[in-house]
Amino acid sequence: MDKKQDLIRNFCIIAHIDHGKSTLADRLLEFTETVDKKNLQNQLLDNMDLERERGITIKSHAIQMSFNQNDKEYCLNLIDTPGHVDFSYEVSRSIAACEGALLIVDATQGIQAQTISNLYLAIENDLKIIPVLNKIDLASAQIEEVSDQIVDLIGCGREEIIHASGKTGEGVKNIIESIIKNISPPKGEINAPLQALIFDSVFNSYRGIEAYFKVVNGKIRKGEKVKFFATGKSYFADEVGVLKFKKESRDVISSGDVGYIISGIKNANEVKVGDTIISIENPAEKPIDGFEEVKPMVFAGIYPVDTEDYEELRSSMEKLKLNDASLHFEPESSAALGFGFRCGFLGMLHMEIIQERLDREFDMNVITTVPNVSYYAYTKKNEKVLVNNPTDLPDGNELEYVEEPFITAQIITNSDFIGPVMNLCIEKRGVLKNQFYLTTNRVEISLEMPLAEIVFDFYDRLKSISKGYASFDYQPLEMKETKLTKVDILLNGDKVDALSSLIHQSNAFHIGKKMCIKLKELIPRQQFDIAIQGAIGAKIIARETVKALRKDVTAKCYGGDITRKRKLLEKQKKGKKRMKQIGNVEIPQSAFLAVLKLND
Repeated sequence: MDKKQDLIRNFCIIAHIDHGKSTLADRLLEFTETVDKKNLQNQLLDNMDLERERGITIKSHAIQMSFNQNDKEYCLNLIDTPGHVDFSYEVSRSIAACEGALLIVDATQGIQAQTISNLYLAIENDLKIIPVLNKIDLASAQIEEVSDQIVDLIGCGREEIIHASGKTGEGVKNIIESIIKNISPPKGEINAPLQALIFDSVFNSYRGIEAYFKVVNGKIRKGEKVKFFATGKSYFADEVGVLKFKKESRDVISSGDVGYIISGIKNANEVKVGDTIISIENPAEKPIDGFEEVKPMVFAGIYPVDTEDYEELRSSMEKLKLNDASLHFEPESSAALGFGFRCGFLGMLHMEIIQERLDREFDMNVITTVPNVSYYAYTKKNEKVLVNNPTDLPDGNELEYVEEPFITAQIITNSDFIGPVMNLCIEKRGVLKNQFYLTTNRVEISLEMPLAEIVFDFYDRLKSISKGYASFDYQPLEMKETKLTKVDILLNGDKVDALSSLIHQSNAFHIGKKMCIKLKELIPRQQFDIAIQGAIGAKIIARETVKALRKDVTAKCYGGDITRKRKLLEKQKKGKKRMKQIGNVEIPQSAFLAVLKLND
């Protein structure tokens, strides 16, 4: 029997990293007895070791709970979301599958940047917001102050804020009653043509890819032939079911409910988050709004430390892609590092997680090159060239101008650190757009800045200058014209492609000089002089020399004529010159990685 639609509640949880979202979800599952006592463990929905260690949700999860109130059996679908800015598109699709959201704010830390950006997403989707003040059991909880922040932010009454503690379980009953009372049931038409929104997918090594969806209109039956709108491919629904703690198959899932579909898909590219499932027999005319292809924002090369491991790295990347469809990669080779892959990531955290997973799950030892972003170069012939790598940039005499991606950044910080934070942003070419005080000692700063400037070391430096207090969030803005130059590094007159970088004109001389000094420290001395040069086009902007190791050839000359000594030195000089022509410079691996740490 199909559950009545007005007994269904679909909700998600909005919170900043480490505000207690996963712990509170554990208490909800415990209270509704969705999970047996023997299966209970902390951060139950975060099933990756990496998620537990870092205390973050990387992959969104969904689980169905049942709760009996006034002799009515309510079906509560919790659609968990990642909290980090890198995964904001996945968050937007999870939010689109809900009718309400729990806004969880840590009573000790107050409102943070990512809470605000996800909250705006929820408000745009007309979700009912239920404010929850978490961690009230802690001695450092500032209940009154943080309650005022919530009232200012969403305009609710103080009495609407539910006080809770994920640790002790206090307030959990109030949260569930509030979900049933305040969040409206789904509005879909059960007799309309099928439209189901895919908000997540996971890979099962035996059965292929399982797509998680919410049925917006109509119903989906087991064995029915369905089509995925964005890819245009058709499949049989071999199994459909609901997402209890263990998946339970059903014959029909109707509008308003959340479930999964298994149809033997083996290729991750065929299931796209945000796509619409429609029926072949009675197709819907249009998909659900809001679907877009996930675009990588940050690019880096990943190479195996041993070149023989290239094939093994390829198969590891393919397996990772099954679990993470937002990872993009294509083969590339480099003179210095051999064969590897050019990878696209959603952001820096995503890149770190992929590296960590390669190491843990596949035991792959990899080298990652300097992360960068994509630029568009326009030539004088009016051609538009996508530049993912400094080597793709057209020559200076053909180049008209370059566009780079900009972002809108929001930083919330303690007012004590506003000076150093502003200095950092200005150094990174940020332009201040807005600044206002959330409370007497907390400031929100809005800026526009180039994505390339936050790609490496910005977040770490922001955290260190603000003693960990500042929180940071960003949204892509648009491409804007910029003045970029390609800085090449030459060793004895030969270009080293792996050390080239695209840098804004204002920083080019400074960074070129820094790179040469750093390389001078790292390249070992040879039998001949090594010239390290930084160049923009044909113009040399910096030079350092690694001096040759020399033997004192005049040591055996005691007294005698000066011409004899000169003759020996001239002979040595010729030998060194000949050696320089045939000798080649070995660049140690540390030199490629040092470019990342120029500010250290």
